[in-house]
Amino acid sequence: METAFADYLDDFTRRDWERLDPGAVTDPVRIAVVGLGWFAREWALPGIARSAFTEATVVTDVDTDAVEAVAAEHDVTGVAPGELRSGAVADEYDAVYVATPNATHLEYVTAAAEQGKAVLCEKPLEATLDRSQRLVAACRDAGVPLMVGYRMQTDPAVRRLRDLVEAGVAGDVTHIHATMSQTMLGELGSDHDQWRLDPELSGGCALMDLGVYPLNTIRFVLDADPVRVSGRTRTDHEPFAEVDEHATYRLAFPGGVDAMCSVSQNAQHASRLEVTGTDARLILDPAFYEREDRGFAVVRDGTRVDVDFDQVHQIEEEFAYFGHQLLADEPFHPDGEHALADVRALDAIYESAETGRSVALTDDAE
Repeated sequence: METAFADYLDDFTRRDWERLDPGAVTDPVRIAVVGLGWFAREWALPGIARSAFTEATVVTDVDTDAVEAVAAEHDVTGVAPGELRSGAVADEYDAVYVATPNATHLEYVTAAAEQGKAVLCEKPLEATLDRSQRLVAACRDAGVPLMVGYRMQTDPAVRRLRDLVEAGVAGDVTHIHATMSQTMLGELGSDHDQWRLDPELSGGCALMDLGVYPLNTIRFVLDADPVRVSGRTRTDHEPFAEVDEHATYRLAFPGGVDAMCSVSQNAQHASRLEVTGTDARLILDPAFYEREDRGFAVVRDGTRVDVDFDQVHQIEEEFAYFGHQLLADEPFHPDGEHALADVRALDAIYESAETGRSVALTDDAE
């Protein structure tokens, strides 16, 4: 077991998916960025630029001032959303990255699919399960590859956590705890007129915006899907009157493994994932935010080992993987069908919060 532990932590930030030489790439994947909010400007565009496999060539947003400013700053083509949807500049990009409010993903992804462009769509897929299914179908019917923006899956810390769980370093996994919280109206700006507070645009708030991170990361680490879920949502303050301010939920996995998760858009900043097994505890803390260095620790028989490793730009890793897989003509792991499992689980957690009963996700749920 000690050998397995050392082997999996050696060369911690290795890209175990990389087959192409980044230095040999002369024609990176050209990306049209749809949606120029703070995340796209501060993280996605720099991540695209840092990746050897991608480059941004087109940007669009409903805010014309933002389009002009970003286009000038990054020396790319700026267009109105209608121009991008019509394919007016389709010869300037190979793929489309969609980072708009949840309920607008479908229109842009459908347009990209009709143009034959590969898609990287932010999570969750859409504001509702029905629209999410239509989004995946649009790409499937057009025969274009769809990746969903689960940046945690390409983060080396998460990949090493998965390796250690698979290698049995934790022993038999017994339970998992995860938390993710922030003061949304402080950390993301104080403006109350934003899409996360509009249920029509977001589909929900704490659970949809934050809850998808622990949900998907735990699925990835365990390489399993929950069979039953339950949850509770709560709203205490007026800005969140139409959405969920806080949420807690339980994911029941095959083999009796339970994951207990809590998320909040109005609580002290926290970001932690802990996998407890019969032999060890594996801890990511901080875990989920792109703007924090990840921490990785293993606790075994009363001894804690904190792993010191070089941090990566999390969004660079995501776009590098996206571009690499397209150039190598290899499939994506976090594809549309994978993402639909999250949307079904989120939908079921909301149902549980409303009815007070747990919801089975499979016919043979325990």
